Amino acid sequence: MASTTIDGADIRLPAVILGVGLGGFVDGIVLHQVLQWHHMLSSTGSDNVGIRAYPVDTVSGLQMNTLWDGLFHVVTWVAVLTGLALLYSRVTRSRGRLWRSGMLWGWALVGWGLFNLVEGVIDHHLLGIHHVHGGPHQTAWDIGFLLLGAALVALGWAIQRRAAAVDTCAERR
Repeated sequence: MASTTIDGADIRLPAVILGVGLGGFVDGIVLHQVLQWHHMLSSTGSDNVGIRAYPVDTVSGLQMNTLWDGLFHVVTWVAVLTGLALLYSRVTRSRGRLWRSGMLWGWALVGWGLFNLVEGVIDHHLLGIHHVHGGPHQTAWDIGFLLLGAALVALGWAIQRRAAAVDTCAERR
C-alpha cells in the first residue's frame, strides 16, 4: 500500500531546488534589476580571474551584463521548474496541505540560504565578478549576504524540524 504521508525525506530535494530557484529570482530581480546594485559581470576588470571589464555605464558593457543576467535568470527558472516537477511527482494527492506545510517552506528556505552561500562564495569572493553592492563597503555587503544565507539555512532547518509529516489522505479542514 502506498504511503499516505509526506515526510522531509520525500520533499527535501524538490523543496531545496525550489528554494535555490526562488532565492536566485529574488537576487536577480531585486539586486540586479530593481536596485541595480550589481549585474553578473559588473566587477569584471578587477575580478580574481582576469575577465575583461564590462562596465555597466557603457552600452556594450550593459548589453553583456544584461545577457549574463538573463542567462542567470534562465538557470533560476529551470531550478524552479525542476523543483516543482519533482515535488509534483512525489505528491499525488492533497497538494494543498503540502503547500501550507512548514516542511516544504523550511526546506525551501534552506535552498534559498544555500543559493546565497554558494553564489556569494563563488561570485563575490572567489571569482570576484560582482559584489552585492560595490563601493567602499562592498566586503561588508558581501559578508552580510553570506550571513543572510547562513541565517536562512538555520531558520529553514529549524522550521522543517518542527513540522509534522503531511497526511495526504486526511480530510480537508
